[in-house]
Amino acid sequence: MIDVVTDLTEDAFLGGQLLLKQKRSGHRAGHDAILLAAATEARAGDRAVDLGAGVGTAGLALARRVAGIDLRLVEIDPELAALARANAAANAIAADVIVLDVTDDAQAFAAHGLMPDGADCVLMNPPFNDAIRHRGSPDQARHTAHVATDETLHAWVHAARRILRSNGVLTLIWRADGIADVLAALSRGFGSVSILPVHGDAGRPAIRVLVRAVKGGRAPTRLLPGLMLNNESLVPKKEVRNILEGRAVLPLAAP
Repeated sequence: MIDVVTDLTEDAFLGGQLLLKQKRSGHRAGHDAILLAAATEARAGDRAVDLGAGVGTAGLALARRVAGIDLRLVEIDPELAALARANAAANAIAADVIVLDVTDDAQAFAAHGLMPDGADCVLMNPPFNDAIRHRGSPDQARHTAHVATDETLHAWVHAARRILRSNGVLTLIWRADGIADVLAALSRGFGSVSILPVHGDAGRPAIRVLVRAVKGGRAPTRLLPGLMLNNESLVPKKEVRNILEGRAVLPLAAP
């Protein structure tokens, strides 16, 4: 549904369990955010921080699944943050929405109540398109949401490491051909890494990786069987529909 006055759309996620308003132009939430939420382990009472939350899709989807989490949505764009705040209220989900650059220092985070060692889980969908190989959108908001610099991933992982408690869990989604960069970024301070490749179509290389890492973890890295979004007929598989509609979670959420 399109709001012609404000140029917003209202879109249903999780099979209609979550209704979110977002801009018709610029970055728009989709499957990546819902897969990220479905891959995130959380329990009632956990402090969960969604870095780069946009209009709140991943964090709010997690909160819809796990009642009673202490949710913080961090977003650099004030307009998107305002939409995230409105979306949380419209869905009766308690969330603290914070306007903050993920690459800011510890003092800036602390000023917004994000203290070192204070979060139980962090989820994030950082900008991940290579600026050299990807032609960025002329829409600045869309460009910011999608195009990464050489330091983007390391800066975001560093922020997550700082605010996570010992044994806290980071869950992120990234493009599959950048898995080496993910492992390099996680090599300082994280372990017990689990990787779930995500394939668009049967027989094609993975397009995304979902990654779970534990701050201070020591278990060996695990590569899980891949998730195939569509079958040979390019129809979404039943297990994927169940995940996208909020009836199932991914293995990373229940390791």
